[in-house]
Amino acid sequence: MTEVAEHYDRHLGPVYSWMAGDFEAAVAAAREELRAVGVPAWPGSVVIDLGCGPGAHAVALGRDGGTVWAVDSCDLPLDELRQRAGGADIRPVQGDIREFRRYGPEGAAAVLCMGDTLTHLPTAEAVDSLLRDAAGVLEPGGLFVATFRDYSGGAPAGPARFIPVRSDRDRILTCCIEYQPETVEVTDLIHEWRDTRWEFRASSYRKVRLAPLAVAGRLEAEGLAVRIEAGARGMVRVVGRRAESGDSPDSTPS
Repeated sequence: MTEVAEHYDRHLGPVYSWMAGDFEAAVAAAREELRAVGVPAWPGSVVIDLGCGPGAHAVALGRDGGTVWAVDSCDLPLDELRQRAGGADIRPVQGDIREFRRYGPEGAAAVLCMGDTLTHLPTAEAVDSLLRDAAGVLEPGGLFVATFRDYSGGAPAGPARFIPVRSDRDRILTCCIEYQPETVEVTDLIHEWRDTRWEFRASSYRKVRLAPLAVAGRLEAEGLAVRIEAGARGMVRVVGRRAESGDSPDSTPS
């Protein structure tokens, strides 16, 4: 089990849905984002959602008629996705997202890496490999969409290293980040009220420091037209589009 998978299975998995907040609100936000980007969700369209978590994007697409292959290394959020899928054509898969071509479709109208999925890979080389594979399965006109935090700039210091994620009367989740030359060490601090006292646990893992321009450059090298824009919750969104016959050579994703 990788460091990231162990962190999510044993530490964040049990509180993942709580951390994300109201699920139906998350589905509505995901639908709005995907429609704005242009991700197809009509009957017959196939989308691969890598690092899907509890599946807000997968459920939004599935309810709108798409077929979604939802891949995640952690089984707890996938169990929740299975319960929430209803009659939608959503196919949850537990496994390493780097190996999605082993258990996913040969072609897709879109590949998603939402919510910092890319930075959870172990190295920049692993990111490059995944981007190459994702671009390789896109059909003509297909979209690759990734959102992630830009950790390529200067490191926060002092209290700025601590990020409040969510809290209520029984649970507090705080994140601490420490910058290394090529990675960011992330420590998730959880306080939970049990009977008459607070219990504390912590776990750490590393994220890759990705530069948006580097991600865009890799996708362009695979023949995609790319744009970089602001995403939700302070993230960067990178959108790449596979050309269709008849497209002009310099066409960009709309």
